[in-house]
Amino acid sequence: MPAEASSKSDRASTSLSWVAALSVYRHPRVLGMLFLGFSAGLPFLLLFSTLSFWMSEAGVSVTTIGLFSWVGITFSIKVFWAPVVDRLPVPLFTTLLGKRRGWMLLAQIAIAGGLLGISQSDPLLELEVIVYFALLVAFASATQDIAIDAYRIEAVEQSLQGAMSGTYQVGYRIGLLVAGAGALYIAELASWPAAYITMAVFVGVGMVTVLIIREPEVSQDQATLLREAALLDPIENLGIRDGLLHRIVAWFSSAVVSPLVDFFARNGKFALIILAFVGLYRLSDITLGVMANPFYNEIGFSKIDIANIAKVYGVIATLVGALLGGILVVRIGLLKSLLIGALMVALTNLVFALLAVVGPDLTMLTVAISADNISGGLAGSVFIAYLSSLTNTAYTATQYALFSSLFTLPGKIVAGGSGYMVEAAGYVNFFFYASALGIPAILLVLYLMYHERQKPVADLKP
Repeated sequence: MPAEASSKSDRASTSLSWVAALSVYRHPRVLGMLFLGFSAGLPFLLLFSTLSFWMSEAGVSVTTIGLFSWVGITFSIKVFWAPVVDRLPVPLFTTLLGKRRGWMLLAQIAIAGGLLGISQSDPLLELEVIVYFALLVAFASATQDIAIDAYRIEAVEQSLQGAMSGTYQVGYRIGLLVAGAGALYIAELASWPAAYITMAVFVGVGMVTVLIIREPEVSQDQATLLREAALLDPIENLGIRDGLLHRIVAWFSSAVVSPLVDFFARNGKFALIILAFVGLYRLSDITLGVMANPFYNEIGFSKIDIANIAKVYGVIATLVGALLGGILVVRIGLLKSLLIGALMVALTNLVFALLAVVGPDLTMLTVAISADNISGGLAGSVFIAYLSSLTNTAYTATQYALFSSLFTLPGKIVAGGSGYMVEAAGYVNFFFYASALGIPAILLVLYLMYHERQKPVADLKP
């Protein structure tokens, strides 16, 4: 799905009414993403905060619990095996279900098995066993993410990508709630093993969805096939013409090298601008998010206030924003929606500066959470749709995994210094700083819009 499709989508979308745009959520594949999003969100907290709670109750040291968080690195390095998911078939699964659905179902079976394994292990006496099962769940969950992202991009046309990402985010958040609050309720009323057995059963939601949905139909364009063939010429010239080594080198060329070459071939030098935009778009809200909970605590809000407003109500506000983002892409197009999302994220960060001045006022906290989470949900849906538009369906899983890994990296690096900024300048100035971090993204969106407007003119030149 080439990036230039976004400009065509922008022009076509403006003719739709808001009612017609809202009807996009009735599309069967858009609805299906709600359940796939749930399946993707379910394992995450079961490996981290929920499992940490169980380990703490069992008497595991906080040092060990902290080290256990390294399991999460698996999600950050999934790009390394995305080419395998993109190109290699899974025996029997691929034959019966197809490439994307086959990998999804295999990953879900592994997730359910890993959760059942954790449920039958004692965190204090069998910690090593839990580590192995957690690694299995993490690896399978990241693999499921790769396959679901690829399916989401390939299953529908560009105009529906905003709605697909919106329902995906809603399902993902519901999965987080079930794995977080839901698992804690079950653990309190029954036991921790019962909680993890129940969560393993909930993995069945994704399995049933995979069996119901249809495999997307994808074909490689001629330019992609010719480019892959050209990359294989140097291999042939080296005299590697047959045998195992030839197959390995040829596979690496088509699965790993070709996706990178394809992206730069389609976008030229402008690819660097796109990558810069991908890395900077969520910089502002990622930076603010690191300091949000310490800010609520230090300003004087109680744990109950934070739980009710920032967590429970905040999730609802995020879901509303995510669905609005999907409608916005259909109604006004992708690039205009990106601009609105970037502006909203930067401006709503200033509401926290006002909250820091006002103090622990529940009404003001509700306003701040509403503004921040709605804008974050909206920007998230739109941005996922944009990342989807950058991929070539010949390399969907590999290219999207690369983009999704890239967009969090600058934010994580910059956010690491957030505490120093707060200590040096205070929360009010920090929130102004976090808002200012959104300016590069706004400028880059405007440049992307300018670049798209120039394309038709450039195409007419001899």
